[in-house]
Amino acid sequence: MSCPLCDAPGGTLLWQDEFCRVVRADEPDYPGFLRVILNAHVKEMTDLPAADQQALMRVVFATEAALRGVMAPDKVNLASLGNVVPHLHWHVIPRFADDPHFPNPVWGARQRDTPHAVPPDLDALLAASILAYPVCCQSD
Repeated sequence: MSCPLCDAPGGTLLWQDEFCRVVRADEPDYPGFLRVILNAHVKEMTDLPAADQQALMRVVFATEAALRGVMAPDKVNLASLGNVVPHLHWHVIPRFADDPHFPNPVWGARQRDTPHAVPPDLDALLAASILAYPVCCQSD
């Protein structure tokens, strides 16, 4: 059976190591919509050993911190759904009071047609911020 997160990056690659990767999803209304994707095909967090659970969450937290530092969102949404793609991944989504769905979830009813403006070098800024996060993502 084919898995889109095993067969392709799942977005624009910002950071990776042997364990997982951080990508920017192709979501035009949400240019800072990031995914943290486990490199192994695993379905649930509890399928991982405790050390790997903690390691993955450190990357999720680094990704959230990068979004907060670079984009200064009003809120960050974290979600691990996997109903459509049962491959362990986390959505890390910056939310703004003027984004198209706020206060609804990004998958909810659209409220307005005003995508939030972002800097042209967003990918580079996010990648550098993820890499700089202490206790995660730094080369030895």
